[in-house]
Amino acid sequence: MIRPLVQLGAVAGVVVSLSGCSLLSTPDPVQLYRFGLPMDAPSAEGDTPAPLSVSIRRIEFPEASSDDRILGVTGTETAYIGGARWVSPASTLFDDSLKAAFANRADQIRVLGRREPGTPPLVLQVTVTTFEARYAALGATPDVVITARAQLRSTPERRGEGAIRPEEGRSVERVFTVTQPASENRVSAIVAAFDTATRDINTQIADWTIRSAR
Repeated sequence: MIRPLVQLGAVAGVVVSLSGCSLLSTPDPVQLYRFGLPMDAPSAEGDTPAPLSVSIRRIEFPEASSDDRILGVTGTETAYIGGARWVSPASTLFDDSLKAAFANRADQIRVLGRREPGTPPLVLQVTVTTFEARYAALGATPDVVITARAQLRSTPERRGEGAIRPEEGRSVERVFTVTQPASENRVSAIVAAFDTATRDINTQIADWTIRSAR
């Protein structure tokens, strides 16, 4: 079972203030987890290039949950789940998962490399504002909550092609929220909920990007 979230400021010297977050005591060794594992992308038929292409800017992530610790929230109290960490920073794993969602739609849209020369016709910026395990009460089974704002902008070269109609400098955007209940109050179940929620929200973002571009 996951140990209850530590009340902020309750135990001096055990709970460390970290920009509003608390760190639970961590047993040794620490178990590493990952989320958003990419699914096998379908093979594209023939050599026909995707009709759309987009450049994905580096994802913006909340500071409290951007690193390799798993953030839990109970009301106004926050704490990191003890004994577990992500194998890489959460922002990196989320970015990989988003790219995988687009890779599974390679017949419809191509993601341009961030170092590719030239001006991309479409630019996608994803800002994650919430990435946490949310407890209704101490010891309860949490819900994983992920909220992200996606903004799709067309560059001047895209004007007049019928994909995005706004005037130059305009963009379309949407806020996505996914709430995925964990099956029980155990680290493995919470990690599974993060995995499912991440896949879900990134699939929605990829599909919305394709629809908006068309």
